[in-house]
Amino acid sequence: MNVQELKAAFEAAYGKQAEAVYFAPGRVNLIGEHTDYNGGSVFPCALSFGTYLLLSKNDEKFVNFRSMNQPEVTKLGLNELTTPLENSWVNYPLGVFAQYIKRGVEIKTGYDILIWGNVPNGAGLSSSAALEVVTAFALNEQLGTGFNRTVLAQIGQKAEHEFAFVNCGIMDQFASANGAKDHAIHLNCDTLEFELVPVKLEGVKILISNTHSPHKLDSGAYNQRVAECKLAVEQLNKVRPIKYLAELTEAEFKEIESAITDPVAHKRARHVVGEVQRTKDAVKALKAGDLTLFGQLMNASHVSLRDDYEVTGLQLDTMAEEAWKIDGVIGSRMTGGGFGGCTVSLVKDEAIDTFIEKVGAAYEAKTSIKPQFYIAEIGNGACKID
Repeated sequence: MNVQELKAAFEAAYGKQAEAVYFAPGRVNLIGEHTDYNGGSVFPCALSFGTYLLLSKNDEKFVNFRSMNQPEVTKLGLNELTTPLENSWVNYPLGVFAQYIKRGVEIKTGYDILIWGNVPNGAGLSSSAALEVVTAFALNEQLGTGFNRTVLAQIGQKAEHEFAFVNCGIMDQFASANGAKDHAIHLNCDTLEFELVPVKLEGVKILISNTHSPHKLDSGAYNQRVAECKLAVEQLNKVRPIKYLAELTEAEFKEIESAITDPVAHKRARHVVGEVQRTKDAVKALKAGDLTLFGQLMNASHVSLRDDYEVTGLQLDTMAEEAWKIDGVIGSRMTGGGFGGCTVSLVKDEAIDTFIEKVGAAYEAKTSIKPQFYIAEIGNGACKID
């Protein structure tokens, strides 16, 4: 839908014109998975598709939430904005309102809000982060709070923790808030220092493959991984004080890994330490124009996520392994939290049609699910459109 169509939809829903239109993008992570909540670095980029939020102030002391992607319509009084709802999509924007109130910001007026997103739900491309960030960005402007983009990302992350009950790291919201066209973000998730790295892909495209096996991060498996990494840190602390697994180099980890007596926590830690190193190496490779090495590191990342972190499963593994068979595929790996969702691949232009045809057919034959493919365009972070 274009902006004019969205404005017409707002007018149809509320009987008046939208006063403002905002946008925040989804993201794809090129490498650096499950490192963000372990204090490591990640390498995501914002996508050209995302979530739109239209709003208008109203004279009531209510906030009305509507989405063109969901049937549920919710009306909440200004005194009801700090309590999560039961099983509702509204918790994502509502959690952001709650964070503003927690920070001492007074919300004195009601709003009519309409949401529309074209990030595929459950694809692991951060539809939830885009919704949180677009809400945070809109409120920042409406309330004149003057928060910078990093604070907006933190507000979105806190909303996810406290209203969606997913203990996510900062990456998704940060990429949605701080993305820049044709750049990926090398982000240190501990310090929040970041560098925008130009993504120059001559004759190569970023291809996202949607397994159509929706990932469900709130099912507990994600939070379980967070807990397993915490256990590894606790056990390592008996021999060396650390706050995060990402503080250890691979050599340092090898010296003290025997302190982790829980075999599952040990595997999780090994993935994190290796993935942090792979991410640093991949950024260096991209800056040097060495896409071959970048692709090899992507493949190694998937293997580690499959074997040590155990967040892939049949659908993601099939998609990546079939991609590896195609001439012209530089690298392919799962992206996002896992347990379904998408893979991201670097594919030479001349191999894209073959990739879509062959990988699509092989995937469908093995899983009985029809996949979808998108050529990713790297876009900007959150903004006001109108």
